[in-house]
Amino acid sequence: MKKYKHISVLLNESIENLKIKSDGIYIDSTFGCGGHSKIILSKLGKKGKLFSLDRDPESINIANNIKDSRFKILNLNFSNLYKINLNGKINGILFDLGLSSIQLDNPNRGFSFINDGILDMRMNQKIGNSAIDWLNNSNIKEMCHVFKKFGEERFSKRISKAIYKYNKIKPITRTKELSNLVKLNCSKFYDTKHPATRIFQAIRIYINNEIEEIKNGLKHSLKLLSSKGRLCIISFHSLEDRVVKNFIKFNSSKFKSLGKIKPSLIEIKKNIRARSAILRIAEKI
Repeated sequence: MKKYKHISVLLNESIENLKIKSDGIYIDSTFGCGGHSKIILSKLGKKGKLFSLDRDPESINIANNIKDSRFKILNLNFSNLYKINLNGKINGILFDLGLSSIQLDNPNRGFSFINDGILDMRMNQKIGNSAIDWLNNSNIKEMCHVFKKFGEERFSKRISKAIYKYNKIKPITRTKELSNLVKLNCSKFYDTKHPATRIFQAIRIYINNEIEEIKNGLKHSLKLLSSKGRLCIISFHSLEDRVVKNFIKFNSSKFKSLGKIKPSLIEIKKNIRARSAILRIAEKI
C-alpha cells in the first residue's frame, strides 16, 4: 500500500483536552492514518484501553499493523458507536471529522478536485453509490437541493443545469471533468476559493450520509461517556460545526461546554488543510 503523509489537525490541543488518564478507556472514532490513536496509546498505562473506529477499509488495514493488547480497531460508522457497549465507562471520545490523506491524496478515491481521478467519493468503496452513479442519475432539482443543503452553494441552480446538460452529451466520470465544468460556469464569482470546493463537499457529504452519521455518533457518545468524560470534536466546515455546537447546546443539562479552539497561524502555514478547523470541547456532567 502506498504511504501517504498525513498531518493531524489540532493534534496537541485535542489530546490535551481529552485529559487522558493512564487507566482510562477512550474512543478515537475516526482512526484515519492513526495520528490521534498513536498519541492516545502512548499516554495510556497497562490498564488503559483504546477503541478506534473507521469505515474506510484502507484505514482498517493501517490500524491492523498496531500490535497492542490495549488497542482494538473496529470497522464501524459513527452510527454504530453504540456497539462498543460500555455505557457510562468511557473517559473520552474524539471525533476528527476531516478526510484523511489516504482519501484526499489518492486521485482514484475521487475526493480531490485538484488531481484527476475516478469520481467516486465513497468512504467505503464497497458500499453504496459512487458520485458517478449519483450525478448521472439525478435531475436538476435533486442536484440543486444537495448543492444548496450540503455545500451552501449560492450558484446551485446554475451548476446543476450545467452538469445535467453535460451529462446528456457525455456522462461525467472524472474529478477534473466535474471540477472544470464548475470552474467554467462560476470562476468569475470566486476570488480565492476554488469554485468546485462546495460542490465536491456537498456530493461527498450526501453520498456518505455524513451529517446524519455525525448526529448519531454524538447521540451515542452521550450514553457512552462517564461522568467528567471528555468529548472533543474537530470539524472542518460550517455544516459540521453547526451540528456539533447545537448538540452541545441542546444537551446543556448533560454537557458542560468548555469552548472552542482554532488552529494557530503557524499550524495553518504548515498545513493549509487546517485553516477552517474548529475543535469544540465538552465535559459530561
